[in-house]
Amino acid sequence: MSIIEHYLKSCRELTRCCSQNGWIDSESLRYSILIETGNELVVKVEFDELLMDGTGNCSRRLPCSGQVHLLLDRVGRIIRAEVL
Repeated sequence: MSIIEHYLKSCRELTRCCSQNGWIDSESLRYSILIETGNELVVKVEFDELLMDGTGNCSRRLPCSGQVHLLLDRVGRIIRAEVL
């Protein structure tokens, strides 16, 4: 798993891409790099938002997507993320 994928799977900022206040299915998360300049990246993310029923079971899956601006340190670790 890449540093970017690992970060995005635990990134709370991605909840802004959810439309129904559901849960992010991190197993469905995919990303692609749109822009790469020096220590900054803009990535497109896609994942399923899980909606739960009253018993805690998944009742629906909604496709979600968005773009995230990532700022990297000198060794390539992500130090900040912002949903665009």
